[in-house]
Amino acid sequence: MDGRTPLPTLLSQTLVAYIIELDNEFEHRMPHRTTNHGRSPSTSRGPWLASVAMWSTCMRFVGEEGLRVRDRAKVARTRTNLAGLRRWGYITLERDPADWRVAPPEADLIIHTTAAGRQANETWREVFDVIEPRWRQRFGATQVDALRDALSALNARFDMDVPDCLPVLGNGLSTRDGVSGIEPRRPGGAVPTNTPEDVTLYALLSRTLLAFALVFERESASDVALAVGSNVLRVLDDGSTRLRDLPRLSGVSKEAIAMALGLLERQGMAVVAGDPDGSRFKTVRLTELGLH
Repeated sequence: MDGRTPLPTLLSQTLVAYIIELDNEFEHRMPHRTTNHGRSPSTSRGPWLASVAMWSTCMRFVGEEGLRVRDRAKVARTRTNLAGLRRWGYITLERDPADWRVAPPEADLIIHTTAAGRQANETWREVFDVIEPRWRQRFGATQVDALRDALSALNARFDMDVPDCLPVLGNGLSTRDGVSGIEPRRPGGAVPTNTPEDVTLYALLSRTLLAFALVFERESASDVALAVGSNVLRVLDDGSTRLRDLPRLSGVSKEAIAMALGLLERQGMAVVAGDPDGSRFKTVRLTELGLH
């Protein structure tokens, strides 16, 4: 690099900021609960608060007639958390009335939104109509239009047609294992059917970062997923780093860090041990393989 901030970092920072605003606005508008002591003021009941990730990978595709579980995977082309969405009160999984089997597999069940799920879908549509105009006012219409134009131009040149959201990551926090059904785009073939004005800034940012991650993991000489490298490897060096400092250094949760460190340890790239300075805190250091 020439000293400039890497492209995936810029994309990620912008997308995370956008998602935080989407989620915050949804939280303000949608009756919900988070804990017994943190319920929405407008109701003592309601679904568990969920992020735009759950809307993007499942709920947005469920219409009035419902959606078969196997068909959700085809249209979303990424994993989701069906068990969570059921438990949180947004969807039900029901047997197809025409299916005579006593216990059909989950893939043949029909996803239906609950009343709360339908309200959430409507709320998400409202939220998307709010955030981008807010960004245009805050950062300037010229800047946001330039960002849109740049992302749209990149999207039109991708050699694959990627989903409109980041995937729920697969094994090893792999991006490529979290997506499915991505067909190569034929040379000279049609670009996505949506016009740039129809595509949300959230989708444009997600598509671009996802395409970068897929190419990175496809061409990388190691088996380290981009998420692991970006969240943990980049903040480690040839010395020891206290585990307690990693959330602050990386900007990601301690749970995500624990998962990534477990992968690095199993791959022989990192070692978690006691502090060499004698404190009670654990530290992590990279092995020669990790440094390479």
